[in-house]
Amino acid sequence: MSIYVGNLSYEINQQDLNEVFGEYGTVKRVHIPTDRETGRVRGFAFVEMESEADEDKAIEALDGAEWMDRSLKVNKARPRQDRSSFSGGRRNNRF
Repeated sequence: MSIYVGNLSYEINQQDLNEVFGEYGTVKRVHIPTDRETGRVRGFAFVEMESEADEDKAIEALDGAEWMDRSLKVNKARPRQDRSSFSGGRRNNRF
């Protein structure tokens, strides 16, 4: 499982997240999505830790915490939703 970290500064980098989350256990992976066209950080990231217990400690400690002048949103990441449909949320429904 991984952790979703939202409301991040656009100045964030992988080392910053490794340091902060490393206080709660071993960080296995950090992924910071960027905008395809501009390459700019999108303001959120995903952090994967060595154990679920470490993830739980980090979530409890960091959700709502002030960091880099922002209030962090930290929780368990949800599975990615399929966005292949162009129907605006309706699937094969005709009116």
